[in-house]
Amino acid sequence: METFAVRPGLRRLGGRGRGGGLLRIALAVIALLVLAAVLAPLIAPADPDAVDLSAALAGPGGDHLLGADASGRDLLSRVIYGARTGLLGPLGVVAISTVLGVLVGLTAAWHGGWVDTALSRSMELVFAFPGLLLAILVVAMYGPGQLGPMITLAVAYTPFVGRLVRGVARGEMGRPYIAAYRALGFGGLAICLRHLLPNIAPVILAQSTINFGYALLDLAGLAFLGLGVQPPAADWGAMINEGQAAVLQGALGPILVPGLAIVLSVIAFNIVGESLADRVSRR
Repeated sequence: METFAVRPGLRRLGGRGRGGGLLRIALAVIALLVLAAVLAPLIAPADPDAVDLSAALAGPGGDHLLGADASGRDLLSRVIYGARTGLLGPLGVVAISTVLGVLVGLTAAWHGGWVDTALSRSMELVFAFPGLLLAILVVAMYGPGQLGPMITLAVAYTPFVGRLVRGVARGEMGRPYIAAYRALGFGGLAICLRHLLPNIAPVILAQSTINFGYALLDLAGLAFLGLGVQPPAADWGAMINEGQAAVLQGALGPILVPGLAIVLSVIAFNIVGESLADRVSRR
């Protein structure tokens, strides 16, 4: 099995957690994030955008279990609603980059020759440009928001999937069943989609799970810089940006609450992704 072409992750943590308590905790964190995003209007204790200056920078307790920000908005409610943008953006990045990466990787592996060379050089060219830098350039041209950075990061993440799919597919194409289907007259598209792709799907799933955590971190960083989701929308990166001034007044909650949500989310997705990668590599 080809080595996973992943960015440096938490392989040590993932290895310890596979089948154990750490992996179960990571899965539980992801499940809570998804539930928070889906059920936000039902479980959030307050309107995330409701301003109450009398409760500005209130500490945890009372009407605000995790405290309030400088505008008196409930931090628990905002971090719950923030799970929506926190998960939706990375989901778009992973979905687009996975589809593009699979198409490019399978095409390069199946045709080989100059097609493989051209697509491989193209992926290396995209790989050479930092995704965040590309996203910043797009925002500079078209303005801040979530859609532009999401699409740009999806393009930047495509080589991670494409190179992996190409390598694994080339190894899989040497198996007897591929030659058998060719001898039976099946076309390349049918073989790739109906037989080759399902066999390498676990590898793609592991890579995409790892990419999800990094995409979440990158989009939160762009929001922190004011280039992603814009206030007053509840977004974890934007919340950290808004909470900077509160630190000077001794209030750490507006930064710690969304920051902890980002850290736990990224670690959870990395642990699950690395555990999936370990399981696939042992096959």
